[in-house]
This record gives sequence, structure tokens and C-alpha cells, in this order.
Amino acid sequence: MLVGAEHAYTPIEKHCLALIFAVKKLRHYMLAHKVTLISKTDPLKYLMTRPMLTGRLARWAVALMEFDITYAPQKAIKGQALADFLAAHPIPDDSPLACDFPDEEAMQIEENETCWKLYFDGSSSIQPAVKPNLPKRQAGVGLVFVTPEKGILRHALSLTEPCTNNEAEYEALIAGLEIALQMDIERLEVYGDSQLILSQIEGLFKIRKPELVKYHEKALELMAKFTYITFQKVPRSLNGKADALARLANELSDPSQEEIQILVHRRRSLSPCFPQERNEEEETLFTDIQTLEREHEKEWKEITQVMTTEGSNQEDWRQPFLDYFQQGKLPLNKAIREQIRKRALRFVYVNNTLYWRSYEGSWLRCISKTEANQVMQEIHSGVCGAHQSGSRMRVQIKLMGYYWPTMINDCENFSRRCHMCQIHGDFIHQHPNALHPTVVSWPFEIWGTDIIGPIDPPASNGHRFILAATDYFSKWAEARSYREIKASDVVKFFTTQVLYRYGNPRKIISDNGTAFKNAKIEAFADKHKIEWRYSSIYNPRANGLAEAFNKTLIKILRKTIGDNQRNWHEKLHEALWAYRITHKTATQATPYSLVYGAEAVLPIEVELPSLRVAMAAQIPLTKQTRLRLQELDGMDEKRLAAQQNLELYQARMTRAYEKLSRPRTFKKGELVLVLRRPILGRHHGPKFAPNWEGPYVIEQAYEGGAYLLADSNGKHPVSSINGRYLKKYYGQNYPDVPAAHQSQRKSGQQTDWADNCEAVNHLFT
Repeated sequence: MLVGAEHAYTPIEKHCLALIFAVKKLRHYMLAHKVTLISKTDPLKYLMTRPMLTGRLARWAVALMEFDITYAPQKAIKGQALADFLAAHPIPDDSPLACDFPDEEAMQIEENETCWKLYFDGSSSIQPAVKPNLPKRQAGVGLVFVTPEKGILRHALSLTEPCTNNEAEYEALIAGLEIALQMDIERLEVYGDSQLILSQIEGLFKIRKPELVKYHEKALELMAKFTYITFQKVPRSLNGKADALARLANELSDPSQEEIQILVHRRRSLSPCFPQERNEEEETLFTDIQTLEREHEKEWKEITQVMTTEGSNQEDWRQPFLDYFQQGKLPLNKAIREQIRKRALRFVYVNNTLYWRSYEGSWLRCISKTEANQVMQEIHSGVCGAHQSGSRMRVQIKLMGYYWPTMINDCENFSRRCHMCQIHGDFIHQHPNALHPTVVSWPFEIWGTDIIGPIDPPASNGHRFILAATDYFSKWAEARSYREIKASDVVKFFTTQVLYRYGNPRKIISDNGTAFKNAKIEAFADKHKIEWRYSSIYNPRANGLAEAFNKTLIKILRKTIGDNQRNWHEKLHEALWAYRITHKTATQATPYSLVYGAEAVLPIEVELPSLRVAMAAQIPLTKQTRLRLQELDGMDEKRLAAQQNLELYQARMTRAYEKLSRPRTFKKGELVLVLRRPILGRHHGPKFAPNWEGPYVIEQAYEGGAYLLADSNGKHPVSSINGRYLKKYYGQNYPDVPAAHQSQRKSGQQTDWADNCEAVNHLFT
């Protein structure tokens, strides 16, 4: 609590004062740890950046110097809410500080003794008078004992003498204590809803009515016989059972009978199959109900498996319950017998029909597997079917009032195996494979090449294409324009622009274009011992560096050609020069410096002499030669540093890529669907055309996530395709598919490649 002149402090000074107060009180904790200060403002910065500290500010700064405190800006208000509350409700300075901490009781060991609980309540009422008699007052007592094992004992007593409500409460307490002593209970917790009685027992209230004194003395006498007894007031809503017993004893008292036995049975009546509207509480429990249903389905599968191993392989899952309700017959297995008897409590047999009570409270008709397939077929793709997902199908079936034990799994499998849902499904944007960056250790070891075009409008010389090649290490690029690109042009380009300038490369990566995939390219690669690799179709990431250079080159040309768009071939060399002298993030260097060992001298450095140009003009030629040789000697070190930067950059890319990836692999012989190629391009096909085509069979799986596919005739629709454009085909039980294939797909067994080809042939012939 602020005192005196502290009320006149500025807000930032009050923050500093609060920090000083915390430091004084928690000094022995803060000296041993590094402390993070979370606040709306930074009092440390205020103290440490003052040009001159005087008075209290100097004292505060000196007091904080012995602690390791760092400031962190406040991002959430959860912890700040408590600090704001304490600041708004200060305590006097002379108030004692609590020395016990919240976790101290965890270090204490107490003896865990059993303790009973007693809930008591009394009820008194005046019965209507029957002429010429006077009204008669009656009273009842309700007692509920809770054992340490959570068992419940109920007692309802009718009082023979009329009494008031307070007297009935005392009678209930005394009766409960007497019964507890008769059962040899030594430790008791007493709960009641009468504040007057409990306060008088604890000595908080005085007893003003003489008729209650004898009850009070009797209660104290009984309390002294217990080893441990406590009293606690509870709301009337939590004492409802004792109150109900007291009212029952009050209303059903009969002087002619010493004891009346009342039996309460659960009555199972058939409620409407369609559930009523849920309230807010039911909506919050919807997730818990789904969890219970899944656990129920899992347990039912275990029961069915045990019954099948015993030889009772029944086609109708309802038969054990029908036998139990009709004939009282149970399975021989003890565990299954107990499960059937326990689960029968949720079933009812009415008018030769079996019903099951759901967790929402509605009654659902139990149907067989054959009827379930008919219902799922109608719900999913019938007259009013919307080809819904499995979870929505299950909800719709429950709304219609049907049930079978495995409906969750069956609905999901049925929706998953629908052929129309599979071929019209959405594209899966998550990456199916891990990122495989191209590892390069030296300049001009691996080149990536690609063709840009056709470019519209063409150049003034009629050129419409650009053939580009990029070095994977230094990012050095070469490019030339062509009217059309043939295999001979590619061979000549790599001979003159790459081999004669930078030496023989080890590997060249390209796409599957006709200019790259032909006999001339194979002969050229064999002659020079070059490993020519082809990326999978529709997967530009496999040759990502070439695609990235294409994009960058087009951006540079677009910004430099001006209004005359037909002279882009003349600006091509300028764009290449600008690209080569640009600093690259991956290598932290320019391609020019990694190739020649020094940065290029630009024309502006000659017009306005830079430092290195001015110094070179004053240094003798012999010294310049010696310095240049030293730069060349350090080129290897510079390239090694660039390689390390490149590896770090690729590691960052891999981590970011894997955050958006979800592994999805396929094995040889699996059925898959292929994404239709027009979706990937700008082709405008039919509006209602399917997104996927197939199914095809995986004939071979390559490293890096590429696959070779085959159709029913064994032909290859494409050379290879990335797994990003594939998804698993779950099949469907068509009438003309052989039963062997149906059973294998049901059981989840993997058929081989030849069998799957035969199944595909049956599907589409």
C-alpha cells in the first residue's frame, strides 16, 4: 500500500517501486537464479538510461545491480491479471507475510485414515385438518452415509412426535450420530444445509430457544464419543438425497406399521427413435459421446473375435442378445457371458425388434450387417445421398434411428471406398516426401538446365525460346535464345557454353522434354561420361535451381526491355550479367566471386572511383600481381565457406519444408489414383470432370518419392511420377470383381502387382 509521497510518483516510478519491493521480499530466491521480468513497461531501462541518477532512483539502481534481471515484453494477460489484482487490493504494511507455500503440503506425509461421510436433513410439515379434527404436524428424517469405498447407505425415519423444522434438523443429526456409533464409526464428516444447527454445534451461534437446548446437549454428548468429527455446510442442491428421504419419511409415515420397505426399480420404456433438440450441456458432451462410442465399438470387436474363435461364427451380431432376451441363453465363455449380460442393460426387446439406447438417450433400432449395407448405400449415394464423409454418414444414420456395433468404422470404410468420392476428391496439398536437396561440393560439378518459352511476342530475329543452364554450386548461369530448340542445339550449347569454358560436368539435370530425352543426348552423355538425370513429370521441384533461375531471368528481362518487347534477345546478356554479380542468400556470395575469386569491377566504379579502384591505380603492377595471386590462393577457402553456407541454407529449407509435409508412401502392387494433368496447367476442361483418374498399379518405387505406374494392360501411362500427385485407391465391392479380391481388400491384405492389374481390368471392362 502506497504511503505519503509515494502517491505522487509517476506510473513508471511506481513500477520501479513494485520491483524494488519484490526484490527485497524475494532476495534469497532471486540471488540464486536468473530472473525474467514480464511487465507492460521496462523499469530497468528507465533506471539504466537516465543521464543522471539522484536520490531514490540512485538507491534503486544500486539495489538492482546485484541481481541478474532481464526484461521480457508482456505477450499475454494471464499472469498480469494476478499482478493487477494485487495492485488494486493492497494490504497494510504491518500485515504478516504468509510463510507457507502452495507446494509445501506435497512434502508432508500424512496417515491416510478412512473417514465416513454423513448427509442429514429433517422435514416438518402440517397435514390438512379433517373436520372436526385440528391440523396435525408430522416430521421425517433423511440420512445418507457414504463409506470410504464410495458406497451409499440410506435411512429414512419418521418421527412419532410433532416438531418444528429446527427440531427435525436436530433429530436428524442425533439419529445419524447414533447410527454411526452403532456401526463403530470413529471418524466422521457431517454435512448439512441448516446453517443455524451447524453454527450452534460449532459454538458460533447462541441458543435462544429453550426447546433446542436439550437437542444441543444430546448432540454434544454423542460427538464426544468420536475420535474425529467435522461439520460443514453444503448447499441444498448437494443435500438433495437426504432431503428426499426426509420428505419421503414425512409423507409415508404410518402408525400401524413399524417399518415400510420401498423398492426403486429402473423402468425401461421405449422412447422416440428420433432424438430431441440438444441443449448447450449436451453439445459440450458431444465429443465425449463420440469417444464412448469408439471405445464401445473397439470392445465389441474383441467380443466378436473371441466368439468367432469359439466356433460360434454368427452372421447376425444381434443373435446373442436375441437368445438372451427370448430364451435366457448365454455363451459358454465366462468373459463373453459377463459382457453380454452387462451390455444387455442398454438393449430392449419390444415387438420382436431389438433396440439400443444411445449415449444421448435415444433408442435406435438394431439392424443386421446386410441391412446396414443397404442403409449406408442409400444414405451415401441413394436418392437423397450427398456422398458425405464417414462421420456425417454416422450422424445421419443415428438421426434416422438405426444402430449396429461397428457403424463408425463401417461408415468410414464405406465412404473411403466410394469410387466417385475418390476420383472427385480434392488435391492433397501436403508434401508426401521429405525434401532431398542436391548436395554439391565443387563449382561446375552439377548443372541444371531448362527451356523457357515459347515467348510471346517473339524477338525481332524470330527467337521464341531460351535455353538456360545453371551451376548448382556457384549459381553461375549461361543462356542463349533460339528460334526453336532441337537436340542438336542442346548438344552444341553444352559443348560451347559449358564444356569448353568450365570443364566436363559430372551430372546434368533436366525435365522430360523431347529436346532433352533423345538418342543424341544419350550419345553426348556417353561420350563425355556425363550422368544425365531426368526429373519426374509435373514435378519442377526435382530441378528447382533451373526453375528458380528461369523465374529470376524473366523478372529481370521484364523490367529492362521497356516498351519495345521484341528486343528481349538483345537484353539477354545484360540480364545474365546482372544475375551473375548479384549476392545470393544461399552462398552468401556472388556467382562471379565464386568463379573468378574476386568481385567484378562495375562501370560506375571507374566513373566514380571506388576505394579498390583508387588503390589499384597507385599500387605497382608487381604488387598487384602478388595480391591477385594471394586472392587466388584464398579462393578454395572462400568456396568452402560458400559450401558451408549452402548446407546451412538447405538445412533451413528442409526444416521449413518438413513442417508442411505428411509422409505418404506407396508399395509395389498397390492401387493408386493419379491427379489429372489439366488441373496442374491452365487447361480449361469440363466443369464436372473428375480430379483423379485411374486406378493404376505401382510397378516400381524409386528413391526420392517417384513411382512407375502401369494400367490393366501393363502399359505405362507416364515414365515416372512424383508421389505428390498420387493417392491410395481403396477400391469398391463391385459385383463383377472376383470374390478373392474383395476378401483381400476387406481384410487389408496386400495383393501383388499381377492380381491388382487383374482387379483393375475387372473394374473397367
